[in-house]
Amino acid sequence: MNAPRHSLTTAIRLVLVDDHRMFRSGVKAELDESMLIVGEAGDVDEAIVVVAATRPDVVLLDVHLPGGNGHGGSDVITGSGSVTTGSGEPVRFLALSVSDAAEDVIAVIRAGARGYVTKTIGGQDLTEAIRRVADGDAVFSPRLAGFVLDAFGAAAGEVAVIDEELDRLSAREREVMRLIARGYQYKEVAKELFISIKTVETHVSSVLRKLQLSSRHELTAWAVGRHLL
Repeated sequence: MNAPRHSLTTAIRLVLVDDHRMFRSGVKAELDESMLIVGEAGDVDEAIVVVAATRPDVVLLDVHLPGGNGHGGSDVITGSGSVTTGSGEPVRFLALSVSDAAEDVIAVIRAGARGYVTKTIGGQDLTEAIRRVADGDAVFSPRLAGFVLDAFGAAAGEVAVIDEELDRLSAREREVMRLIARGYQYKEVAKELFISIKTVETHVSSVLRKLQLSSRHELTAWAVGRHLL
């Protein structure tokens, strides 16, 4: 697996896209010094121009924005699809919205966003989410990740049939793997599957060993690469 592109001390170049200036100011105040704001925009058309001009690591954007073809954040993503960072990596997109509606989540993920969090998220968690997206991880709350899995369930099923790596896992290990990759904590997995935290730890260790991975972040990247998230 590739090493993370950004260490904990490396600044993440970030563009903020939201049609409320006060909200953008609030976000900037909540993020720590590792986030370098290189641009802001308040609508789709302005955002596409700013992303192309600044070539950020991550674009943090609302899903409901004026302009474009009326598809908000999805229009920003599709309109910026060919833009890369200064190191040639693709620009990553993280949706930050007040909406937790399934149709909003699915639309922006189909457009190419790497994650989706709601505006109830705290500053520290948002900083971590941005950093993880910059490194290629997918970031969702458990509830929102469920929408994505439901929407892309058919594709996930096809991958499960043909993927030899996935076939190494038992049915229970697959359940644990999907929940961990979706962002669940061990205690949440235990509650969801009606097993002990110790059993969850055992399954996670087995999954990582069988897939030759070293962390849950690598596991998330592995699952994303096989369209399991």
